Amino acid sequence: MSNLDQIAKLAGFSKATVSRVLNNSPHVSPETRDTILAIMKQLDYVPNGNAVSLSKGRTLQIGMCAEGINEAMLPFLNSFVETASQNGYQTIIYTSGGDAKQELKAFEELRRKRVDALVIITCVNDHALLGSYCKYGPIVSWQRMELPEIRSVAMNQYDGYKLGVEHVIEQGCTRIANVLGRPSSMNTLSRLAAYEEMMKKHHLPIRHEWSLTGIYSIRDGERVVRELLLGGGEHPDAVLCANDLVAAGLLNEARRQRIRVPEDLAIVGFDNTELAHTLGITSIDNPIAAQAQNAFYLLLGKLNQAESVQQKLQFSLVKRVTT
Repeated sequence: MSNLDQIAKLAGFSKATVSRVLNNSPHVSPETRDTILAIMKQLDYVPNGNAVSLSKGRTLQIGMCAEGINEAMLPFLNSFVETASQNGYQTIIYTSGGDAKQELKAFEELRRKRVDALVIITCVNDHALLGSYCKYGPIVSWQRMELPEIRSVAMNQYDGYKLGVEHVIEQGCTRIANVLGRPSSMNTLSRLAAYEEMMKKHHLPIRHEWSLTGIYSIRDGERVVRELLLGGGEHPDAVLCANDLVAAGLLNEARRQRIRVPEDLAIVGFDNTELAHTLGITSIDNPIAAQAQNAFYLLLGKLNQAESVQQKLQFSLVKRVTT
């Protein structure tokens, strides 16, 4: 006799009624539900997760694809995992290490129905190739991409970066450097476009040699001080950073080298993390946690074939002691 048959016999109801209780069907009276749940508790019955998923036609699992995990991603990851869990979904993180073939394994999991949907944090494969997997299930991206099949929840960082450039110019800075992340990403290109537009608007010199890429960490930020501020010749009087980690490294090394902040050097971070708050770093508030929530509900809407409610988000500047 199966567990469901035993529960049905002891409770005095049909197996179909027991199944409706397991699936939280509204078509069961409270009294019947309480009786069946009491029998399940008595028997220490635990539903087979695979069987429940099969009956629903879903795994209740969502994959998250990234080249690797770094501190800048954690607010997005944490928020997405928490939101998914609150809605009955588990998450699986796939990391590729920058290997295109390894990355495609996550998309093959979607094709084989081992996950219901995917979130792209960062990717290395051609976007069009990844878009071809949308026929197997919904995919959304936190990485900005211009692809109709895959919607991105990322915000255009042009808007946020422009706030930072405007701010340091208002503070009297005229020699502005940019410390950026991935060289070819849409975010990097958008930030540079905002910088160039604002510099032209205020008739200030655009110094391409002061726009550094591939800068991500605290140690990278410390190195930037040594490269841009300790040699001979003219130095920047403001640096806009890829993220708050880089800004923290800049601030730490500037103080070590007795460079006054903000009198000699203004520093602006990006993301407005707890680190920026703790160290007093001026930063662009980037609502990452809310973007993760938007990503989950966008996927959930596609899975349920319903419209998803998306929060309207915007950047803002949080001024602290580094400017």
